[in-house]
Amino acid sequence: MRMTPKMLAAMVGGVMMFSQAQAQPEVLDKVAAIVDQGVILESDVNDMMRDIKASALKSGQQLPSDRVLHVQVLDRLITEELEMQTAKRIGLQISDAQLDQTIGNIAKDQKLSVEQLRHKIDSEGGNFESYREHVRTELTLGEVRRIVVSRRIQVSPQEIEAMVKQLDEQGDRNVELHLRHILIDVPQNANAAQLADAKDRAEKVLARLNKGEDFAQLAIVSSSGNHALEGGDLGWMNANEVPTLFADALKDAKKGEIIGPIRSGAGFHIIKVDGIRGQQTVELEEVHARHILVKPSVILSDDKAKAELEQWRSEVLAGKADFAELAKEHSEDPGSASQGGDLGWADPKIYDPTFANTIEHLKKGQISEPFRSSFGWHIVQLIDTRTTDATQQAKKEKAYRVLFNRKFNEEALAWLREIRSQAYIDILDNEK
Repeated sequence: MRMTPKMLAAMVGGVMMFSQAQAQPEVLDKVAAIVDQGVILESDVNDMMRDIKASALKSGQQLPSDRVLHVQVLDRLITEELEMQTAKRIGLQISDAQLDQTIGNIAKDQKLSVEQLRHKIDSEGGNFESYREHVRTELTLGEVRRIVVSRRIQVSPQEIEAMVKQLDEQGDRNVELHLRHILIDVPQNANAAQLADAKDRAEKVLARLNKGEDFAQLAIVSSSGNHALEGGDLGWMNANEVPTLFADALKDAKKGEIIGPIRSGAGFHIIKVDGIRGQQTVELEEVHARHILVKPSVILSDDKAKAELEQWRSEVLAGKADFAELAKEHSEDPGSASQGGDLGWADPKIYDPTFANTIEHLKKGQISEPFRSSFGWHIVQLIDTRTTDATQQAKKEKAYRVLFNRKFNEEALAWLREIRSQAYIDILDNEK
């Protein structure tokens, strides 16, 4: 019998254990929310609240009351649970090999070994195994967004040409903006009263900001945006990649300026320009690489695919085999196999994130250890690197990336609103 969300809700008011001696139920944990076929426990909420408080203490960031923070954290966990359920439905899994590789790169970026990273986490009161699973979750969330949202994005040749023209008019100037964001949410199919109420709340938040209240603090308290718990911090982005909704308003914005409320289907937005930086020249860093791809299957396991690539790599390094010939014979990348695995010159950003990250850490001529991407197992050799001026083709590629990134932010928000509106969500009142 398939368990429905309501049946699940009736059964999981708390997670209990019975004592054999007294046969009295002992509540080990409570369910904070039912989210379709999954649950969020109070311990999940408390763990995230603890991490946020620790981070805020280090950075000197003031946080709202526990009650308000609890609401925001639970909202974030509900969204992440729905994303993880989507990942499960489409069969997306981050393998231990991918996870080990990512953690290895994190350690390398901090100039540490993995063992030193483990010691650092443990010495700071953390747990390395919990850290591993946190990284796995973050990888899964990023990958499911990339897969699902990318399918929703279309960039036309006309849009690319228009963006190329815009980039030409700007010359080589490359301006980046550091933005913070507050979203006052509006329900889907909102009536006039709900719209008026949301607008009134947005204007009150704006008034408080104009009186000098801290933007990050108000974002944590008031925002329904994806980055509320980070104080609304959207980070640095190219001025051309700013979501279309905000582009005109931010065109001549100054550092420190607060803009809004801006109306969209999601609600009312308030934006702060935290910083502006510009570069006088735009240079394109390109890599020339070749690879061999092996795709695991029912017949060929992950371990076997990795072992085959390790064997071929050893043969090439020992001078017993030629990389190009092995790629022609074995690689399952139809676009490069016939060329000996040669991918030509390219901006590494066009590749799968794991693939691009691996190339970034290679020296010229070096062949990577086998690694797992979303396409399968690879070994890749970095042949050369170069810095080029922006040719017309490069401008088109850049224009596409700018448009894609701009639309990605908008579509990601729309997708998250859709899956939440279609989900069964029951937030339990554990105060009773």
